Amino acid sequence: MSDLSYLRTNTPDRFNADSDQPTMKAVVTTGNGGYEKLHYCDVTIPTPGPGEVLIKVLAAGVNNTEINTRLGWYSSSVEGGTEQLSETDSESTIEDGGWNETTPFPLIQGTDCCGEVTDKGEGTSELEIGQRVLVRACMRLNGFDSLDNLWMASDFDGAFAQYVKVPASEVFEINCDWSDEELATIPCAYGTAENMLYRADVKATDRLLVTGASGGVGSAVVQLAKRRGAHVIAVAGAHKLDLVRGIGADQVLPRDPDLIAELGESSVNVVIDNVAGDQFGQLLKLMARGGRYASSGAIAGPITTIDMRDFYLKDLTLIGCTAWDEPIFSDLIRYIENDEIRPLVAQSFALKDIATAQQAFLEKRHFGNFVLVPPA
Repeated sequence: MSDLSYLRTNTPDRFNADSDQPTMKAVVTTGNGGYEKLHYCDVTIPTPGPGEVLIKVLAAGVNNTEINTRLGWYSSSVEGGTEQLSETDSESTIEDGGWNETTPFPLIQGTDCCGEVTDKGEGTSELEIGQRVLVRACMRLNGFDSLDNLWMASDFDGAFAQYVKVPASEVFEINCDWSDEELATIPCAYGTAENMLYRADVKATDRLLVTGASGGVGSAVVQLAKRRGAHVIAVAGAHKLDLVRGIGADQVLPRDPDLIAELGESSVNVVIDNVAGDQFGQLLKLMARGGRYASSGAIAGPITTIDMRDFYLKDLTLIGCTAWDEPIFSDLIRYIENDEIRPLVAQSFALKDIATAQQAFLEKRHFGNFVLVPPA
């Protein structure tokens, strides 16, 4: 058994708040469906075992992935964009809605965690009680020589609670003057963005196009690509273009233009795309010979059309990105502590108001990230 494989074990009796064990407030997601599947309730505080730490959650970010997992969008039976599944559906027949596996409901979601170490199991001497930390949400099940991975809040309980238990190896001390809410915007969005840029080997000489640039991942891509010195062309909603330009984009374009008419064929070296859908084929035509395309999402639709001649005649590289590589999270910690990136907090909500936060998130009127704050 690998060091992290035990995290796959689901024990629903951990939610039994009638025991003599101390309890905490948490949002428990009971299955695939709408907001009625989110239950704000008392559950047992987890106890850290060997190699684990207990973290008091100070703030937890809101991401697409929690909503997609609850709705079952990751199932291969879903062929449309993330808007295809309705929040009003009280029941779902999807059985493989979490990364094409059965999600271990009931589950505490919450992929992003800024917190404070409050308890430790054996073998965790490097961490001290009271340290402020971030949690690496994407964990390599069998080490970094394998792409097998687990995600906090999709495969085991996450941070939509007052406390969360995680392996000590996935906890990183952070020393900076950012607020807890600001730090909670980082793990999922910035980790995903940094991983795509790392895999695509983005350099200062690159001309890079990023779609969905006003979202959490897209706005992180803009900042992290500019940190590398790349020329960044950002595609976003028309009313958010000035905001995207304000975080460093060299050129901004509204969604749904004729990108080829705007930029010309073979005009960019790198495409970072979490939108996909109907525009996928056009993006490949925009790419220069030897270009690199990286993606970790498909919010406009996972089923696309590709002209294979664009792919092989132009010597393109298509890079799928889910498992984070080893340098990603420690590099993000360094960027924060060196003041090389900045957080984008759109709004904070109380943990109990998670449905309101997710409703506002899906309206896509915000810029940056939403954050949930548990009771103290």
